[in-house]
Amino acid sequence: MIPWLEPGDPFPPVDSALREPDGLLAAGLDLTPERILEAYTQGIFPWFSEGQPVLWWSPDPRMVLVPAEVRVTSSMGKVLRNRPYEVRCDTAFEQVMRHCAEPRDGQGGTWIGEPMIEAYCRLHRQGWAHSVETWIDGRLAGGLYGMAIGRMFYGESMFTRVRDASKIALVHLARYLDAQGFALIDCQMNTAHLSSMGGREIARSQFCHVLAQSVRTARARLWRPDEIPAFFRP
Repeated sequence: MIPWLEPGDPFPPVDSALREPDGLLAAGLDLTPERILEAYTQGIFPWFSEGQPVLWWSPDPRMVLVPAEVRVTSSMGKVLRNRPYEVRCDTAFEQVMRHCAEPRDGQGGTWIGEPMIEAYCRLHRQGWAHSVETWIDGRLAGGLYGMAIGRMFYGESMFTRVRDASKIALVHLARYLDAQGFALIDCQMNTAHLSSMGGREIARSQFCHVLAQSVRTARARLWRPDEIPAFFRP
């Protein structure tokens, strides 16, 4: 059994999360920005299908990407150098979320429903949630969105409509975060795509240790939108 959280209830310790399904910690109905920020600073994130209660997770191990360790293959290097594209930040946040929410091959639905879109758009307006977008020929070709708190970036989802477009966004994001001294990109769950780009699993205890050191500067707003356009210029 997992606890049901009423508004204002604290999260249980992450080490009380279930082993099966891996990381399921608690449930409730509260998806306010304040609750989401509280969750991220403790190594917890929401993940649920529309129509379900809000389910909160903290898996062990945790998939992460160290910004300096992003893997760029020789073929990807050629794409970065030669393909005409533009990388932008925070110019189409809701559009990126809605593209990420579209069903994919082999999936029967999506976990990014209207409650999630509404909640993260509010966080975007507050300056916590961000999108990194790849534009080709004036069209949004791919991108990702996530949360920046202190020196942590929490990756939520990515999409691509043109081959390698999401990878372009991720590589530029990782380079920017490395330059700003961010500790980790939290990838949450293991995927072959993220593994191919340098993602790896670490123990939840290790993740939470790094997290505790990194979110102490949560209000310092190390994400600097005024610097990003110049940094992302190809």
